[in-house]
Amino acid sequence: MLIRSLLLAASLAVAGAASAQSPLVPTSEFYFDDDARATRPIVAIEGEGDAVVEKLLKAIARNPRAKAETAQLAHLAMAGGRTDLGRELYGRALAQLDRNDALWRAVVWNYGWDLYRADDRAAALEQWRALLESRSVTAAWMPPTMALVLWQLDRKDEAVRWYAAAVRSEPTQWRGSERHAELLPQWRDAERAVLAEVQQAWAANPPAWP
Repeated sequence: MLIRSLLLAASLAVAGAASAQSPLVPTSEFYFDDDARATRPIVAIEGEGDAVVEKLLKAIARNPRAKAETAQLAHLAMAGGRTDLGRELYGRALAQLDRNDALWRAVVWNYGWDLYRADDRAAALEQWRALLESRSVTAAWMPPTMALVLWQLDRKDEAVRWYAAAVRSEPTQWRGSERHAELLPQWRDAERAVLAEVQQAWAANPPAWP
């Protein structure tokens, strides 16, 4: 387990270095797809608080390969501030999933958000980048999410190009920032505030396509 963890950390470090060296920009003019496999919470067991954690632990004890339960517990751990445990559990879940598994996209998407909200934005970008590159999906979540994380990583030109993709796809929705709360109800106020900065930068100098 330790060797696997070290190898995974090394591979992520290499991927992160590669992404820092090459621009990450939209490859499609429009992003309309409903990527329902990805953009959903992972709920293997309904409930809240300690009761659901206990149920998840029991389910994993009975079946250590319980992928959805492990991913749900990982999310709860990270949401509760136990970031290292959450990373370990997400890694355990992903080690059991290949890209053809129906659960893979949701685990990666959720892991990206948990990493972002744990202030590890570079690692969040790598999760979302894996979804970008895994198959030819041009999902509606991609432009605002990539704009958010790239802006926070001070890759502002790339962020603006992603925001431009959102505007091209749905100009009445994204041309201004007044609908961000409606369009992104699961985002936090601070995240929408960052996206508003990207929108302002886009409005000041909209990039041409391509």
